[in-house]
Amino acid sequence: MATAAAPVAATVNGMAVDRVVFALNGQRYEVAGVDPSTRLLEFIRTQTPFRGPKLGCGEGGCGACVVLIAKYNPETDEVTEFTASSCLTLLYNINFCSIITTEGLGNSRDGFHSVQERMSGFHASQCGFCTPGMCMSIFTSLINADKSKRPEPPNGFSKLKVSEAEKAFSGNLCRCTGYRPIIDACKSFASDVDLEDLGLNIFWKKGDRKPDVSDLPHYTLGGGVCTFPDFLKAELKSSLDHLNNPCIADSREGWYHPRSIKEYYELINSCFFSDSVKVVVGNTSSGVPGYKDQDLYNKYIDIGGIPELSNIVRRESGFEIGAATPIARTIEILEEECESISSPNGSVVFRKLANHMSKVATPFVRNTASIGGNIVLAQKYPFPSDIATILLGAGATVCLQVVAERRQITLEEFLEQPPIEATTLLLSIFIPHWIPDSGTKTSLLFETYRAAPRPLGNAVSYVNCAFLGHASVDEQSDTLVLSNLRLAFGAYGTEHAIRAKKVEDFLTGKSLTASVVLGAIQLLRETVVPMEGTSHPEYRVSAAIGFLFSFLSPLSKGIPEPGKSLTSSSADSAVTDDVCNMPLSTRRETVFSDEYKPVGEPIKKYGVELQASGEAVYVDDIPAPKNCLYGEFIYSTQPLAYVKSIKFKSSLASEKIVSFVSAKDIPSGGQNIGSSFSYGDEPLFGDPVAEYAGQALGIVIAETQRYADMAAKQVIIEYDTKDLGPPIITVEQAVENSSYFEIPPEMYPKEVGDVSKGMAEADHRIPSTEVKLASEYYFYMETQTALAVPDEDNTLVVYSSSQYPELAQSVIARCLGIPFSSVRVITRRVGGGFGGKAYRSFQVATAAALCAYKLRRPVRMYLNRNTDMVMVGGRHPVKAHYSVGFKSDGKITALHLDLLINAGISPDASPIIPDAIISSVKKYNWGALSFDIKLCKTNISSKSVMRAPGDTQGSLIADAVIEHVASALSLDANSVREKNFHTYGTLQLFYPDSAGEASTYTLHSIFDRLISTSSYLDRAESIKEFNSNNKWRKRGISCVPLIFKVDPRAAPGRVSVLNDGSIVVEVGGIEIGQGLWTKVQQMTAFALGKLWPDGGESLLERVRVLQADTLNLIQGGLTAGSTSSESSCAATLQACNMLIGRLKPVFDRLQQQSENVSWDTLISQASKDNVNLSASTYWVPGKVSNKYLNYGAGISEVEIDLLTGAITLLRGDLVYDCGKSMNPAVDLGQIEGSFIKGIGFFVYEEYLTNSDGLMISNSTWDYKIPTVDIIPKQFNAEVLNTGYNKNRVLSSKAAGEPALVLASSVHCALREAIRAARMEFANSTVSGRSPLEFKMDVPAPMTLVKQLCGLDIVEKYLESLST
Repeated sequence: MATAAAPVAATVNGMAVDRVVFALNGQRYEVAGVDPSTRLLEFIRTQTPFRGPKLGCGEGGCGACVVLIAKYNPETDEVTEFTASSCLTLLYNINFCSIITTEGLGNSRDGFHSVQERMSGFHASQCGFCTPGMCMSIFTSLINADKSKRPEPPNGFSKLKVSEAEKAFSGNLCRCTGYRPIIDACKSFASDVDLEDLGLNIFWKKGDRKPDVSDLPHYTLGGGVCTFPDFLKAELKSSLDHLNNPCIADSREGWYHPRSIKEYYELINSCFFSDSVKVVVGNTSSGVPGYKDQDLYNKYIDIGGIPELSNIVRRESGFEIGAATPIARTIEILEEECESISSPNGSVVFRKLANHMSKVATPFVRNTASIGGNIVLAQKYPFPSDIATILLGAGATVCLQVVAERRQITLEEFLEQPPIEATTLLLSIFIPHWIPDSGTKTSLLFETYRAAPRPLGNAVSYVNCAFLGHASVDEQSDTLVLSNLRLAFGAYGTEHAIRAKKVEDFLTGKSLTASVVLGAIQLLRETVVPMEGTSHPEYRVSAAIGFLFSFLSPLSKGIPEPGKSLTSSSADSAVTDDVCNMPLSTRRETVFSDEYKPVGEPIKKYGVELQASGEAVYVDDIPAPKNCLYGEFIYSTQPLAYVKSIKFKSSLASEKIVSFVSAKDIPSGGQNIGSSFSYGDEPLFGDPVAEYAGQALGIVIAETQRYADMAAKQVIIEYDTKDLGPPIITVEQAVENSSYFEIPPEMYPKEVGDVSKGMAEADHRIPSTEVKLASEYYFYMETQTALAVPDEDNTLVVYSSSQYPELAQSVIARCLGIPFSSVRVITRRVGGGFGGKAYRSFQVATAAALCAYKLRRPVRMYLNRNTDMVMVGGRHPVKAHYSVGFKSDGKITALHLDLLINAGISPDASPIIPDAIISSVKKYNWGALSFDIKLCKTNISSKSVMRAPGDTQGSLIADAVIEHVASALSLDANSVREKNFHTYGTLQLFYPDSAGEASTYTLHSIFDRLISTSSYLDRAESIKEFNSNNKWRKRGISCVPLIFKVDPRAAPGRVSVLNDGSIVVEVGGIEIGQGLWTKVQQMTAFALGKLWPDGGESLLERVRVLQADTLNLIQGGLTAGSTSSESSCAATLQACNMLIGRLKPVFDRLQQQSENVSWDTLISQASKDNVNLSASTYWVPGKVSNKYLNYGAGISEVEIDLLTGAITLLRGDLVYDCGKSMNPAVDLGQIEGSFIKGIGFFVYEEYLTNSDGLMISNSTWDYKIPTVDIIPKQFNAEVLNTGYNKNRVLSSKAAGEPALVLASSVHCALREAIRAARMEFANSTVSGRSPLEFKMDVPAPMTLVKQLCGLDIVEKYLESLST
């Protein structure tokens, strides 16, 4: 046998790729001997100086890692550029490619690119973690538009169109900005833009004059960046000449690149290949939960280089597309075919396929994912593919190579085969060309549909369909008759897409009437049956029925068409047929004050260009120290169990384990502590009992983060539940077992008035009614991360992404049993926090420190997204019951609440939540208010503070009560709201410690202003008309007020002036994207600028704000509650005033000698005079004066589709009182961003857990935060400046959190739209109850909307037409 194997070995080695050559930002890289499973992102971040691309999810679902890849074709001398997810792209896949990261567009040394400068100038970057990926997506969209054959745009513009700008970054997630300013930055390049429509920016002031493109950083057509360097072109050409000489490499593990089908089979059949081989094209399936790599592979076969797999063959009957063709290229080919087809109706199939495919995944995944890979996934697994379904509907066939034999079979047959092995190769897909028969009077029909939580894609479908057929007119009955039907359904919880054959047969040849359509739908119910365990099964069936109804009803006699109005004239000429495609528009109004220049000016964010160019350093960007190791948590999957043993199965990944650290490794004198609060501690490890699913049990240590992550998947944990009671998962179980945390008496909110008396006075009462709010995950773009470096004398330096470094220091020290002074925690900036980087960040910092302390080597931990989601917890779920008494005119006399708050396993900051909830409920005058609040201790991950904690839940509960009262009295909800607004007198009663002076109570004027500027009353009327004219689409509008109590905390500050006059500032507050550093910079320039006639604006450039360091500036405190910017500014102002006091005498003396004293002269003289040029301070807010209330109001208008439950936000209007804003641009960004984040909580984000309390919606695939395609189509935000207040820092007010609460207006508007739907189909609700009474929990995604509108409304409607 040995002799026979030799030629095979030579052949196999001939296909082995032992090195890869590519360009990165114009530099040549040659890499050899690298692990073939290395991703491009990992290589860039660990082996090159570039840190722009970030790891956000590892799934191709967020866009933080997006890079530009350019390929060169020497035959045509053409370069093609596309975006790609570098977290999925394998390094060996980019041989002879050129890669550009954001640093390659522009940087601080070579100058910034106009994309980066405009992102900065339009205030489109807050925490900045997503910005490099955004820049790459936008840049690539621009240069690809510029290559098109469109006419030359005016100088300074791209060929991009405004309508494309919104799609330019449709797959990129941002959790901070709310997307609006990013759209503006992108639109500014569009040739058809009206610059006056763009929002707030630093290039021109609104209303000054007509803006001109010359005001913007100049854009060069084509991008102005060389994407493919000449040296690589030359090297690629010369390599093609040598292709025929195989490079022999004795590669036992590695990357194989067969160049023919024959070579592929030689590889597969050779003795080299065992189980750990992976066949790849784009490797994007490794980002799909359920199909991710469960172990390392040491051999890869890249079939992308086999010519037959990339061929595109056009024939008369259709065209064949190679299986390795990327989905994006497939879309282009389909669109090209549409252009070239002469018959008017013939291109309909191709056009609709292309349109549907463009909603699959994200642009940067479609660019590398192959069409064949998608179909093979759908064939081998129950993968909910859209592409398989629509190609099945279009009658596609596939060509397979099975060893030596080639087979042509239908896609349907292929999907029904048993899962294929590596010996079967999918070569190509043939899409037939459907042309209506010119001889007969038949017309071709083709439609595709998908029901998914996001319109533009990046979301898996709940159900998808494609329907094809021919229609001809039956002369006798004047009805349409269908033939050649293909009705394909998929993704509804099926093994693979199917054809509804019974329905096809039933419909064929019948005259289409309401009763025939009803018959088809009843048959469909029997056909579309979701598998056991599928989520939302009834919804999926109902949506499938809705799609078939949409397809058939316009063709049927006697059924009014669903999409169109019922009257001939449209109710509103602006109503486009598809509201999803409406252009986005915006109005942002702010008032600037120059009283305290440069404070109050909308200057750009401190260091924002560095965020755009990828040069801003986050924790994971700090270069790894020598001998650095990497850690990943192993967590429990059981909620209450003894951990008997932890083992690892034998696998390639397990071989990478360097060490395992657990509770046994905590030094003597140290404690098992991972987090701490004023109310108690939380352990680092579950030992000996795991108390909840998701609790850390230990840490796997490996040489790279990917190895550690993969090794953690190999764990086998043995549990034992003997002698342990059942776990407490729900608040109901907590009540049964009296499992509560104590709420300290001083934290318990105060009741108002006498509720029993108020109930007695009421004309009507609503007894106990339930409202439930689920949890929400933080979804900061940068997951929890820390780097711990051992230092001399058993001390440690820990770089932590934390909102509370001071407490992190104490937790680490207590865990290790060393003095606080031996631990230095440093935080420069945080890639998004929202409260999740406060108490929840300590665990990662402490774990990394423990590992580093034990192993005496640096240890870095950067949690992968799935682990982060499972372990970190989130917002508090709340179950409320309310009883309310009210008069016939809507005046409420009494409200009683019973609240159950699920706090999870530890107290964390939960004891502050009851007061926050009640404070928010108190925004209305309830007459009398009483409550009973239980803080439930359960065996789930600890819930913690999250942007506007408590207030978010309380506000919704308050508005649910108001709307229930309005509905019971059949009154307009807004009139009931206004009737129960506070007078200044009752405001003092409900908010005794923070009501302030009467002049500061601005809510009435804000509400009135919003009602008038948003034309609320006119819109409410036109919505009524719209709803009466549209059976299958309904609209709702709602207006919500906001009262938010703010309580500033103490803060340290230090300002130092160096000898050259540059200024260094240190504050306790952490920059988490909220613009804290920017405001501190402005405050420093203002305060030190008091000595000069030209003020402080010239000093701005000279101010540097330093990172937080717990041994440098102590008592830094917690950055949260929207007040840290104010407190840090107050401390800075105090320190500056101390410096002014010292510098004034020197200044006066110098002024006697000469008129103009420059800053440099002054500092130089002060230094000679030994003046102390550094001032430290600790600002403490006044006992009474500093608490205050924030006011605002928001109106949202929504439209729902009754057939699918799909939600479109038509418009949002916000008015918010910012006091005197320190930076209107920063505050406006905070207001818009928090509002959009709130929409996520109230509508889209489903925090799903299994019966053990383990989070299962733990990926970008299952957890849907708002994307650019779901924000309001028209979004107007106004920041009010409401004058002077001596008790606040330069009269400013907090802006980071309060506006989030206004997003409950979207939930309320949805309720109005659903109410209209239930009125329309009133006969189909539960008997005996009014259709207007229904319970709508939070969140309210499309599945719930559809359920509340009725899952059987189509059948009921058709039955009524048929009788």
